[in-house]
Amino acid sequence: MNRMMLGSAAVGLGVAVALWRRRQTFDLRGKVVLITGGSRGLGLALARGFAQEGARLVLCARELSELQAAQEDLARWTSDVIIVPCDVSDCEQVEFLIEAAVRDYGRIDVLVNNAGIIQVGPIQTMTLEDFDRAMEVIFWGTVHPTLAVLPDMLERGDGRIVNITSVGGKVSVPHLLPYSCAKFAAVAFSEGLRSELHGSGVKTITIAPGLMRTGSFLNAEFKGDDEREAAWFSVSASLPGPSMSAVRAARQIISATKRGTAEKILSLPANLIALMHGVMPGLTADVLGLVNRALPQGRGEGSRPMRSVLPRKRLLNALTALGQRAAHQHLQSDSDRATSEIPHESAVLS
Repeated sequence: MNRMMLGSAAVGLGVAVALWRRRQTFDLRGKVVLITGGSRGLGLALARGFAQEGARLVLCARELSELQAAQEDLARWTSDVIIVPCDVSDCEQVEFLIEAAVRDYGRIDVLVNNAGIIQVGPIQTMTLEDFDRAMEVIFWGTVHPTLAVLPDMLERGDGRIVNITSVGGKVSVPHLLPYSCAKFAAVAFSEGLRSELHGSGVKTITIAPGLMRTGSFLNAEFKGDDEREAAWFSVSASLPGPSMSAVRAARQIISATKRGTAEKILSLPANLIALMHGVMPGLTADVLGLVNRALPQGRGEGSRPMRSVLPRKRLLNALTALGQRAAHQHLQSDSDRATSEIPHESAVLS
């Protein structure tokens, strides 16, 4: 009898917890979701996922043609898509973006800070400008939209701010120093904001992905021995062991958004290296030092995009086949985009 009573109590408790969690879940139907860097890569994968949840979308990126291509792609799921060209490192452009979204939709319920850039190469090839650019887009590109949407969210007592950081914001990885520095700053901002907003009804979610198959390596900049830098980085971001599919990553991010999860580290390798660093930071740095010795050590300061390297390397083409397929699926390839009258190339990556 006692066992039956205990079993019934356990079942009742389980049902109560499930119902409580369901009530706490953020329903995305009809919600307005703004995604920076939303025209391609992970940003586009997230836009598709949010659209399938019934959300209304606002997408920004620097280049109009990419936004138009994304809007056309999303027509399969929704017609509620506003596109606004915007450089998130520019505070005035961000204010215009928020005004446009509020003018059309009345509010912003979910902000996804996803825009970023990445430079790959040894420290000897990096300049102060590289560090400035990384901070402007990754850190300030997170701060500017957040501060712009926060007052209204606090007034309503409701909202989600989703910051796409990186495991590189937990563990500084060789040959990615400007990127890692900016991501560390973004993680600090996101975690601190979560604490300050506790009890306000507005929740900050810190997402720390590892390598993902978004095809973004096609838009990365490689410095020093650029061909070898492009090789190790693009292969790592393409193989299914080290990297995670963008679709799977988007599903997990959307789930964390709905639940209001404080932090989500994506992929097993990313979780393992973050755990190792948390327990043994010194040893982790020394192990990464050994990894660094195996990486290219060219000293040239010029940079080249991946697109100029890939076509001439048959083996590299084969090893990055999954990454290139992901690039096509998530509109990272030039051939997937419409033409635009805007002359500059987008620096917004996922």
